[in-house]
Amino acid sequence: MTLQAAPLYTDIGASSAEGAAYWLTASDGVRIRIGVWGAQSSAGTVLLFCGRTEYVEKYAIIADELLQRGYATVVIDWRGQGLADRLLDNPNIGHVNDFADYQLDVAAVLDATRALSLPEPLYLLGHSMGGSIGLRALYEGLPVAAAAFSGPMWGIAMAPYLRPVAGGLGRAMPAAGLGNVIAPGTSQTHYVLASPFEDNTLTRDREMWTMMQDQLKAHPELALGGPSVTWLRKALDDTNALAARPSPDIPCITFMGDNERIVHVPRVHERMNNWPGSTLHIIKNAEHEVMMEDAASRAWLFDTMAEAFAKAG
Repeated sequence: MTLQAAPLYTDIGASSAEGAAYWLTASDGVRIRIGVWGAQSSAGTVLLFCGRTEYVEKYAIIADELLQRGYATVVIDWRGQGLADRLLDNPNIGHVNDFADYQLDVAAVLDATRALSLPEPLYLLGHSMGGSIGLRALYEGLPVAAAAFSGPMWGIAMAPYLRPVAGGLGRAMPAAGLGNVIAPGTSQTHYVLASPFEDNTLTRDREMWTMMQDQLKAHPELALGGPSVTWLRKALDDTNALAARPSPDIPCITFMGDNERIVHVPRVHERMNNWPGSTLHIIKNAEHEVMMEDAASRAWLFDTMAEAFAKAG
């Protein structure tokens, strides 16, 4: 496998370690991007599956946390976001034709870890949408020693009365040729650029919030707005299908904020209550992005995660 260098922006929120980025091409021809830090680490490599609207550079500071604990990190720009190929003429709408397509990205990333001779064992860290993609990948044989999740999207938070409405619209609109339009109630502007810090649903740490804003202002090509109707329908279908399956036979640790408002909290509790040998940590005074909360919370989280990985590896 030949790897081609890709841009990696290091002007804002950069890791203290030197990183590198590469273009990868999935088997269906879609180009994605990965960022790699700590390739010479000794404890193994963390495959960081980020969430919807996210991008490689956002996780450079998280790569630092993992590197301090001996782990290399690979972060992925999924198809349709970051610097990966956007799938619609309007690049501000997040879209995927089918959630199974993300597994093509996973396969390309695994090929790249081998080509780069990254240290083993491999570990999974899935955040939000990356938690859904990661869980599906575990069922499909992702070769990791253990899994960690942060606010995993094993369901999407919405009022109960809206679920049948969302499901109905998610089928009717694509049938009418409107699957590529933005989902009702969402914006084409990235959430952190469109929202005030006060009462945001991502983090209570102003420094992290400002870093995310500054990255997107400096590099607007990284920004992404709301999802397409098709993305929403496929997300609901995939998370419902995953919920019907028993948990994988692999060590697992999950972190979730006590004020989680983006993913469906009952689904997380149900999954973790029925995952033998797993642990769920509820982080106090935290929102959706528990890895982007204050420094003390981050230190505890990554110490706890590293301890779980070490036991499994």
